[in-house]
Amino acid sequence: MGGGAGVSLHGRFRVATDNTIFAMPETALGLFPDVGASYFLSRLPGFYWEYVGLSGARLDGAEMLACGLATHFVPSNRLLLLEESLKKVDTSNPVVVCSTIDQFTQQPSLKENSSLNRLEIINKCFSKRTVEEIISTLEQVASGLADEWVAATIQYLKKASPTSLKISLRSIREGRTQTVGECLHREYRMVCHVMRGDFSPDFFEGCRAILVDKDKNPMWMPPRLEQVHDEAVEEYFSRIDDPEWEDLNLPARCSNGRIIESML
Repeated sequence: MGGGAGVSLHGRFRVATDNTIFAMPETALGLFPDVGASYFLSRLPGFYWEYVGLSGARLDGAEMLACGLATHFVPSNRLLLLEESLKKVDTSNPVVVCSTIDQFTQQPSLKENSSLNRLEIINKCFSKRTVEEIISTLEQVASGLADEWVAATIQYLKKASPTSLKISLRSIREGRTQTVGECLHREYRMVCHVMRGDFSPDFFEGCRAILVDKDKNPMWMPPRLEQVHDEAVEEYFSRIDDPEWEDLNLPARCSNGRIIESML
């Protein structure tokens, strides 16, 4: 979850199991899906990326494999055997590694209540231009369909930070046309603005309500989506004019594998 996903999901091989749970629940905390999430979420099928990023949805191992977040599914009781086999091959050759993992993989079935079985609804609702339109369309669906999943999704979105929802939606949509380096660079700017509290104190309030006091009743500022204007969202993507808050400086990898420093 969160930072743990950032550590693992940029790898070549991503092995999920029957015990795996994935989520990016940052909008409930007053943050946004970072650690390169705007890159790997924006590569999901259809508009599933907006759904996962905005709603904090929890996916199991089978769902991760089906949507492409995982490359392999290995039953948890075979992980030690897989580990021993990888030690024996003693190589970083991706073809050999992949072949070794393949020997332990299974093709899991999606649960009946999986969100991936609702892609038609997700694509209809989360393809809308704004968060307000997404919620409105979900409510229209809910009015004619008794589905606990739809109701739970609406409830989560209405309880999440309005500011976080809006900057998250834009971030994920920008990520679809950017490299992972560009996404990390942009997300770092956004995190700096969040940590400085330049435009909203929601991250500190979310930490208080969810992690410290645990009353689960954050008082967002501003409290409503319509009060988060486009101009305020735009500010989160701007460079900070302060020498103590420099832009992220990532190394670039040359074709021969050597690392050189370059400013994105």
